Amino acid sequence: MKYQYQIRLSPEEAVNQQKLKRAVARHGGIALKDITYVNILKRSIDARQKAIKINLKVDVYVKEAFTEDKIYLPDYQNVKNKEKIIIVGAGPAGLFAALRFIELGFKPIIIERGKDVRTRRRDLKALNIEHIVNEDSNYCFGEGGAGTYSDGKLYTRSKKRGDVDRILKLFVGFGATPEIMVDAHPHIGTNKLPAIIADIRELIINCGGEVLFETRLTDILIVNNEVTGIKTLKGDMINAKKIILATGHSARDIFELLHRKNIEIEAKSFALGVRVEHPQELIDQIQYKCDSRGEFLPPSPYSIVKQVKGRGMYSFCMCPGGIIAPCATAPGEVVTNGWSPSKRDQPTANSGIVVELRLSDFKNTEKNPLAAMEFQKQIEQKAWLEGGSTQKVPAQRLVDFTQGKISENLPVTSYKPGVTSADLGNVFPEFIHKTLQEGFKEFNKSMRGFLTNEAVVHAPESRTSSPVRIPRDPYSFEHVQIKGLYPCGEGAGYAGGIISAAIDGERCAEKCVESMQKS
Repeated sequence: MKYQYQIRLSPEEAVNQQKLKRAVARHGGIALKDITYVNILKRSIDARQKAIKINLKVDVYVKEAFTEDKIYLPDYQNVKNKEKIIIVGAGPAGLFAALRFIELGFKPIIIERGKDVRTRRRDLKALNIEHIVNEDSNYCFGEGGAGTYSDGKLYTRSKKRGDVDRILKLFVGFGATPEIMVDAHPHIGTNKLPAIIADIRELIINCGGEVLFETRLTDILIVNNEVTGIKTLKGDMINAKKIILATGHSARDIFELLHRKNIEIEAKSFALGVRVEHPQELIDQIQYKCDSRGEFLPPSPYSIVKQVKGRGMYSFCMCPGGIIAPCATAPGEVVTNGWSPSKRDQPTANSGIVVELRLSDFKNTEKNPLAAMEFQKQIEQKAWLEGGSTQKVPAQRLVDFTQGKISENLPVTSYKPGVTSADLGNVFPEFIHKTLQEGFKEFNKSMRGFLTNEAVVHAPESRTSSPVRIPRDPYSFEHVQIKGLYPCGEGAGYAGGIISAAIDGERCAEKCVESMQKS
């Protein structure tokens, strides 16, 4: 027999199979000797009270052997000689679009401006140590996209957009731990995700698809408002009747290309702010309400949302046991982001703390759809100047920031290029600066001890989402003006993370095939 229960346990009981069995036996009134196995289906932490509980959804096997359900990849076919479709960008949207095309019998040709996932590491090292920005290979551009070397978080609120479990199962099929199917906030880790991305690419190639690295799109070929192919920086022409445009939220050259060609795009609201680093031990003490989290609890995350004088301010991409990374995509700018290894075992915790921006905050968005992007760029350039015209970031201790004081000294933080003491009021417009200053005081009301000079504010956190939307028909997913062009993923304004981008990639592929089957 198999029974299913929802149960709340102590952290120690939740991680030990024998203690878990005893707890389930008490809960279900089952003889302990009759329980052969307890399989955890879903797991989340409830730290609202001092006595922390783990919420579990479990299957209990009673006098019945447990057989683990193995996850298999779909039966991908060989599409070497099938009709080809161009995919621009090898992030999650592009890669999962390619996998779906192969399932449906079409040949994907992925072009990626950056390098393969392993070679890309050399450019990240040069950025961290020598402050050299490679415009095509960095934390945002390259195989796997921005998420590959910035954490590998798989949590999404976009459950209505598609089948989240399908995407998670595909990740498991390509080598991710099955734990991502269980945890409420699944996470692969920057140290493990690259190998998974490489395996996805190898399957695409082995099935007859193509992946062209260091190949930058410079033009979309259009005749009578229909795509006919693309042109690359090397001068190559690739013909195709369908193009998936999945270039990510930082591909400013693509937005500029579309604008030059009078292809409709729109300014889009986004959020912008800072990245704050605390000692992880302090966050654990605040969140778990204890001196030490012990051996049975993971490093604690946090999530806060506040309204500050009618404007939203919230934590974004929080990284327990993580590191702050330099994410500039061009010389003369500074950008921060955060990531965690799979064990989340670094001594620091960091999070983006950002302020919502509205279209009314930008000038003349109706005539200039790039206005929000230009606003974003200007702040990144100011930060570069304030940091000393290197990849060092301007920074302040947190209490000093709220009081408008330049910090006399700064500790070494996880941000490898280094920090420079500066007045961050010189980086942000007054309305953002004041909102952040007041908002941190509000944060401290929810998390007593959060507002401390042990924490360091790094500026800016500016690539939260795309500042441009590429409009598409809500049913066909084609661009509203250009037939055969499918804006896709974060860069087009239709996703906000690895899972939602992957879902959008699959949906675009399905809509594209649906269109071809009708014609």
